[in-house]
Amino acid sequence: MPARERAASGPRRIWLVLLLVLACAAVLLIALPDDDREGAAACRPRTVASSSAEAGPTQEFARYGDDMTRTDDWTGGDGTHSVRLPDGRVLWLFSDTFLGQIHAPPNPAGQPHTWRDTNTPMVRNSAVVMSRSGTLERTLAAPLFPDPAPQQWRWPVAARVEPRTPGSDERVVRVLLWNRMASQGPWIYGVPMATEVATLSLPDLRVEGITKVSDQQSVGDPEKRVLYGTTTVDDGDWTYVFGGTDAQATSRPASDAYVARAPHGSLGDGSTWEYWDGEKWGHDVTPRAVLGDGKRKGVGSAFTVVRDEGTYVLFTMAAGTEGLTGVASYWSCSPTGPWHGPAKAFEATLPKDSAARQDTAAYNPQAHPALAGDGSGAGGSRVVLSYDVNWLNATPANAQANVTRNVSLYRPRFVSLRLAAAR
Repeated sequence: MPARERAASGPRRIWLVLLLVLACAAVLLIALPDDDREGAAACRPRTVASSSAEAGPTQEFARYGDDMTRTDDWTGGDGTHSVRLPDGRVLWLFSDTFLGQIHAPPNPAGQPHTWRDTNTPMVRNSAVVMSRSGTLERTLAAPLFPDPAPQQWRWPVAARVEPRTPGSDERVVRVLLWNRMASQGPWIYGVPMATEVATLSLPDLRVEGITKVSDQQSVGDPEKRVLYGTTTVDDGDWTYVFGGTDAQATSRPASDAYVARAPHGSLGDGSTWEYWDGEKWGHDVTPRAVLGDGKRKGVGSAFTVVRDEGTYVLFTMAAGTEGLTGVASYWSCSPTGPWHGPAKAFEATLPKDSAARQDTAAYNPQAHPALAGDGSGAGGSRVVLSYDVNWLNATPANAQANVTRNVSLYRPRFVSLRLAAAR
């Protein structure tokens, strides 16, 4: 080869190598999720590889609720949330709760179930303390969070232990609350009013105060009001707070999911909250949904999110399907999405009750990291979820009559999931 051609071939080979490298890089950029490109923790598609009943906590709540020696403690509730305290105890939070004494079968109607009196007291929220060993010990004075005004109430949702103020060594419990107001159909479970945050002292769990962080009363259409706190996830310096609309109240198949964030130690300070508007985070922005199309994609009004390494995994009652027992999952590399799914997660089993089987429903799947250990194990990461069970009826009064007839129709049930890479 002439010297001139050899000299020219060198640059050509260099350019060919560079083009090959660029082509490979383009393929990788297409194949990898966004967070991987930015050098964040590894994010991979996740799915539920297996599920099985988690009998321990299910039986423990049945044991505690069936204890006939007490007349003022928890016997059943929904809206199940939990948080592990620094001393190893677990605080369990519930929305509408039955207190009082229960009775062994048969009841006056001859039904073979443990039952409650028809005059059993019901409060809008409660808290139950579990020991380090996993034994439920006592119910705090209920309701723990007083009604804000006549015909209004507070439902507790997610809770976190965090610094009292950013950087502080002192820890407190922050409990997110949904403020709702009584109304007529289709809002038989109340019109959304505001998101609040309660601060509880440690270790005595005394309510120190309640602050409003997101007031929705100026939003005229109740369907568009967003309540935050159905679930929270810590990531970096932020606590991400997920919420949603109440579209289910008007018979739409799915609600929309939203997300806000606050610095660690600042959940109780609404001025620090930032909301996602579809492009950026900001305090004075119009929040935009991160998941939901009102049809096949969307969430129930209560859902949960966990973080498995660099992947966010969301669990919700399946939208747009027949029946009320299917739980679906989505995954994302970011709390703001895009969320991929839905995929079937598991089928929720219901209490055995031949008279009620066709009229009961599962709802409100919630993750409980306090029950999952370190979240790892053979076969994939482990997630423990609870779901609530209730009588599906036209009015709360009729539903209450049936869950009074059979106490198992209004208690949480637990399931253990194994997450694995989606194929």
